[in-house]
Amino acid sequence: MFHRIAFVAIALTAAAACNGEDGAATQPVADAPVAPAPSPSPTPGASPTPSPSPTFPAGTAVAGTPFASAVIADFTAPWAMTFLPDRRMLVTEKAGQLLLVAADGSSRRTIATIDVDAAGQGGLMDVVLAPDFATSKRVYLSYSATGEGGKGVVLARGTLSGNAGAEQLTGIETLYRASPLVTGDGHYSGRIAFSPDGQYLFFTNGDRQKFTPAQDKSGSLGKVLRLTPDGKAAANNPLAAQGFLPEVWSYGHRNLLGLAFDAQGNLWEQEMGPKGGDEVNLILPGRNYGWPNVSNGSNYDGSDIPDHAPGDGYEAPKVWWNPVISPGGLMIYSGDLFPQYKGDAFIGGLSSQSLVRVDLNGTNASKGDQWSLGARIREVEQGPDGAIWVLEDGGSSPGRLRRLTLAS
Repeated sequence: MFHRIAFVAIALTAAAACNGEDGAATQPVADAPVAPAPSPSPTPGASPTPSPSPTFPAGTAVAGTPFASAVIADFTAPWAMTFLPDRRMLVTEKAGQLLLVAADGSSRRTIATIDVDAAGQGGLMDVVLAPDFATSKRVYLSYSATGEGGKGVVLARGTLSGNAGAEQLTGIETLYRASPLVTGDGHYSGRIAFSPDGQYLFFTNGDRQKFTPAQDKSGSLGKVLRLTPDGKAAANNPLAAQGFLPEVWSYGHRNLLGLAFDAQGNLWEQEMGPKGGDEVNLILPGRNYGWPNVSNGSNYDGSDIPDHAPGDGYEAPKVWWNPVISPGGLMIYSGDLFPQYKGDAFIGGLSSQSLVRVDLNGTNASKGDQWSLGARIREVEQGPDGAIWVLEDGGSSPGRLRRLTLAS
């Protein structure tokens, strides 16, 4: 995604339980690379020279917002998207389909079908291009899967290969599996972000609605991980000497559904609180973000959770919401179409059915705007021309893709 790969690539629902979070042949996912059948060498068709900007339908002004909205396509329970250098898109659908979509949304084709566990909040989740996609053609995915003892989130990688119009995602390999596997269908998280230098992959593992694993040194649940691009623990992570898994970067998280670097190299994350207390956090190495010991929300049974407080030993959120917004995707804007918002964070609102803007100022953040879009917003991305693209999470359609431009 544009800001989760530091813009390098251009150089080339239990859904209601948590604040409202709620045809290619099947491609096997293995623990080692899958050797594709012999085929012609990949051609520039896999990532053609960028073509002239596609033509989009005229947008309709959205009352109470600065935006005009145009519906570009409709999908079935989409979860994430990213743009290829040639302006085409990759879109994930909950049931396991990875779609290659025309730049104007007029056509799409399934280029991989992943064997996912799609119950509850599970499914095929994030999709991000490798920082060296222009040469490697590698694409990273996350999804939920069943294994011995339960379910967990998986990080995988494949290669976009084949002639133009016949591309497939091949050689899909498993890079990392959350541990431990547990029962239940919620709080997988599974967001992916590359460091600006392209050397590290940050991967979110949710608490799986089990609370205490977020503080447990022996597992990856409720953590932000720092990995190599091959899915191994990066060297010199800050918590290994304290007995944590060597891949752990920060801990004490709940359900982390957005992760992005800003232009200064700061890593921002948003996560769903319980009954209240949705958060935007500045992710710092080795810090404990407090869940489930502290939160600015309450338990669903009404029992209190201590609020964040100075001196409590936990890293407090930079911004939090009561009532909740139910944050979906996270994007940090760098385009020119909305110069007044350059450097700000945009968050999809699920139960709030909104697009939320957060002012970022160095390592500080504050609430900006919350615009009603009339549908659950699962994903937010910046397009090649600076337009803001959002994926809906159900509502009047299975999952529309909307393009937001400046209203006249």
